[in-house]
Amino acid sequence: MKKIITIALLIASAVLVAAGCAAGQPSAVFAKAVTVCLECIGIG
Repeated sequence: MKKIITIALLIASAVLVAAGCAAGQPSAVFAKAVTVCLECIGIG
């Protein structure tokens, strides 16, 4: 039972990652990550 849940979650996460990549989200996430990092070190 535990193995089935693990496989189901793995498949669901892969589908969601693929959907996000198809929608062009990696660039938006990267831009937000850069902004947060720059704010943490006091540059942005």
